[in-house]
Amino acid sequence: MNKIPFNIPLVSNSEIKNIARVLDVGKFSGDGDFTKKCNYWLENHTKSKKALLTTSCTHALELSATLINIQPGDEVITSSYGFVSTVNAFILRGAKIVFVDIRPDTMNIDESKIEQAITSKTKAIIPVHYAGVACEMDIIMEIASKYKLFVIEDAAQGVMSTYKGKALGSIGHLGCFSFHETKNYHCGEAGAIIINHEDFIDRAEIIREKGTNRSLFLRGLLDKYRWVDIGSSYLPSELNAAFLYAQLKEAKKVNEKRILLWEEYSKQLKDIVDIDLQVIPNGVKHNGHMFYIKLKNIKQRQKMIDYLYKYGIQSVFHYIPLHESRKCKKYNVFNGLDKYTTKESERLLRLPMYYDLNVSDVQYICKKIGEFYND
Repeated sequence: MNKIPFNIPLVSNSEIKNIARVLDVGKFSGDGDFTKKCNYWLENHTKSKKALLTTSCTHALELSATLINIQPGDEVITSSYGFVSTVNAFILRGAKIVFVDIRPDTMNIDESKIEQAITSKTKAIIPVHYAGVACEMDIIMEIASKYKLFVIEDAAQGVMSTYKGKALGSIGHLGCFSFHETKNYHCGEAGAIIINHEDFIDRAEIIREKGTNRSLFLRGLLDKYRWVDIGSSYLPSELNAAFLYAQLKEAKKVNEKRILLWEEYSKQLKDIVDIDLQVIPNGVKHNGHMFYIKLKNIKQRQKMIDYLYKYGIQSVFHYIPLHESRKCKKYNVFNGLDKYTTKESERLLRLPMYYDLNVSDVQYICKKIGEFYND
C-alpha cells in the first residue's frame, strides 16, 4: 500500500553546508550574513523598500500592529477563515476584530463586504491570501485609500505568488510571510515583514531589536546603542537564516515542481462532477502552496478522509472559522451574514502537497478519489 503523508518539509542540498559555515564563523544570533542574504533576496523578489526576517509570521504581524500604532478600541477588518495569529497580533494591542464573509471561489475576504464594515474606529484591513492565491487587492487598496486605512497583507502562504505582476506582500503598506515547516520554503519556524513605505523602516528596525537603535550601532552610525522605543526580540537565529537561505536560492525550481503537481491534480480531478476545485482568478499567479477540493458537506468530507486513509493517503481539513470560538467572542464581531465562511470551510479538504511528492502519487490519490464516488 502507498504511504503518502500530507506534508514532508522541504530539504534542499545546501542547508547543512550553510549551517556549517555559521558554526565555523561562530556567530549564532540574528542579523548575521545569512540573515542579510535572506533580507536581500526578499527585497529583490518583492521589489519592496525593506524586508526583515522575524522569528515567525506571528511576530511579523505583531510588529506590523505596533508600526501602525494600533490602540485599544481600534477596529481591524479581516476574514474569519484564517489562522489565529492574524487576529491575535491586533487583539494583543486592544483592537476589536471585525470579520466579514469570504468569497466561495477563493476562500479569501469578499472585497465587496469590506466598505459596509468600516466605522470611525476602523484602522486597518488585513487581507489573507489563502492558499497563496491573491485577494482582490486593487479594490482593497482603493477602499483603504478612500477611508485612509492601513493595509497589512497576511501573505503567510504567498511567497512566489503574484497579483497582476506584483509579489504578494508588496502591495499593501506592510506584508507578512511565514517560513514555518508547512510552507513552501522554511527553516522550521521563521517569518518576515515586508515594508513598502519608507516611513516604517527605521522604527521597524528598532522594534525588531527590542526597542533599541542597535541596528544603527552595528552599521557604525552610533558609538553606543540605547533603548528608544517599545519592542521585542524578533530576530531569528543565524542558524535559521542559513537553513532558509538554502531554500530561497532554490525557490524557482521548487515553485515549478509544485505548480506541476497542482496542475496534475487539476487535470485528473476536473471531470469529477461531485467535487469543486480551486479557482485561480484572472491576473493571479499562485505558488502551488496547497491543493484542495470541496465536497458536498462536512459529513461527506469525513467519509472521504476515512476512505483515503484506508489507502495510505493522509488528507486534512483546514481552519475552523475564528468567529465560531465562544471563548473569544469579546474580541470580535461578524459584520453582515455568514453566508459562505462556515459552509465552505466545512466542505474543504486539503490533499497532500509537497516538493518530494511525485506525479504518480498525485495520479494514485486522484484515482482513489474517483473510486470513492464509484463505490
